[in-house]
Amino acid sequence: MHTVVVGTSGTTPEDVIAVARANAKVELSADALAALARAREIVDALAAKPEPVYGVSTGFGALASRHISPELRAQLQRNIVRSHAAGMGPRVEREVVRALMFLRLKTVASGHTGVRPSVAQTMADVLNAGITPVVHEYGSLGCSGDLAPLSHCALTLMGEGDAEGPDGVVKPAGELLAAAGIEPVELREKEGLALLNGTDGMLGMLCMAIADLKKLYTSADITAALSLEALLGTDKVLAPELHAIRPHPGQGASAANMLAVLKDSGLTGHFQEEEAPRVQDAYSVRCAPQVNGAGRDTIAYALTVAERELAAAVDNPVVLPDGRVESNGNFHGAPVAYVLDFLAIAAADLGSIAERRTDRLLDKNRSHGLPPFLADDAGVDSGLMIAQYTQAALVSEMKRLAVPASADSIPSSAMQEDHVSMGWSAARKLRTAVDNLTRIIAVEMYAATRGIELRKGLTPAPASQAAIAAARAAGVQGPGPDRFLAPDLAAADAFVREGKLVAAVEPVTGPLA
Repeated sequence: MHTVVVGTSGTTPEDVIAVARANAKVELSADALAALARAREIVDALAAKPEPVYGVSTGFGALASRHISPELRAQLQRNIVRSHAAGMGPRVEREVVRALMFLRLKTVASGHTGVRPSVAQTMADVLNAGITPVVHEYGSLGCSGDLAPLSHCALTLMGEGDAEGPDGVVKPAGELLAAAGIEPVELREKEGLALLNGTDGMLGMLCMAIADLKKLYTSADITAALSLEALLGTDKVLAPELHAIRPHPGQGASAANMLAVLKDSGLTGHFQEEEAPRVQDAYSVRCAPQVNGAGRDTIAYALTVAERELAAAVDNPVVLPDGRVESNGNFHGAPVAYVLDFLAIAAADLGSIAERRTDRLLDKNRSHGLPPFLADDAGVDSGLMIAQYTQAALVSEMKRLAVPASADSIPSSAMQEDHVSMGWSAARKLRTAVDNLTRIIAVEMYAATRGIELRKGLTPAPASQAAIAAARAAGVQGPGPDRFLAPDLAAADAFVREGKLVAAVEPVTGPLA
């Protein structure tokens, strides 16, 4: 475990993952503390003036026209947190909430929010104590940022509401803060608003989805290669010179991965030796680098957007270096929401092409000599027939999840917030899509390895042999009579999800992209 130092210039996807998933400690840098103090001086000076300043001495949203007297401002900040902590539905995952809190701290530390250093330190202390606010599934429209989720986190800082302790038990937040020796914060001018106004939830989920999808796309290149091998396809379509004349980086990387897996295979190249020789493999086999590669390029674009947002200070209003406090629209989640939806589309297509290869492996009319459904005794045994049904059901859901959330908008706050991003919703469905994609790739891996093993008398590529041996050692069983299949599929899912498929192959192929 390492310590993530939060400064004024943003953070990295790697740091988000470290805090969210690996419980890395968080520390505020000296320059962040100094920037916080400078910005707070500006807010305090504005709070002392008779002129109303949005977020400092006014109400919020559609109520921004009311000037709030000094004696009511602390109550105003408390009230915005309490009233906005209006989430409903199931609890959001711990890693999502930790990413949410960390990214809000990142913006606070920029020195553009006007929050006191002591509040920022409390945010860090809560993360380091392993206290995770209870955040609910529904409540964010992605504008002004992830309001309800962030409000539930701010409520914990105040010692109110519920949170999960480091032992995983949900208790009143005040009890957990007391046990950790953390004093609840007493919010002052602008601070309540500053803790709520950001794209932090959707951005945290984007960072985690990118990390997960990068690994899954490498796994998908491997399973596509295994399917090609099991179908006695040709690896000539993977030649570097073919992909050089259509220079999409992702396509070249996927083709290179597949070619590395298939090196020295005794199964490839038999497509013209059959009774009905093939001139070309089917699209789902031949075009795997193009589809996988397009997804890789989508991930690269999404990462560019994520990195820009990670460098941003997302709040409204913001404190500028020249002392102005200005309203803005930077909290709008459109940039993040679009790429979240784009990734869901790419993931759905990857799942779809993987399922088509699985179906081909199971169809005796298209599998080029494999038994029906890869069954031991077809008719007595059903083989992997229903495994493909499960995969198809997952693909069908992936297509529904690919419908863009960001194409929708629903007005709120008495039409003040009349166009919203729905970025939180885009992020939530992408998490489901990534989860489903893992299972789809696992089913293809399960079918392809069985198909290869049924090719008696032909020697698979060394990388394929390594993948099969590792899968069998992990409890993913090979060909044989029908058995209770769900445990095999669960083992295959874990094998892919935990990165064991890639880990099994790379000692033979070298590092894959």
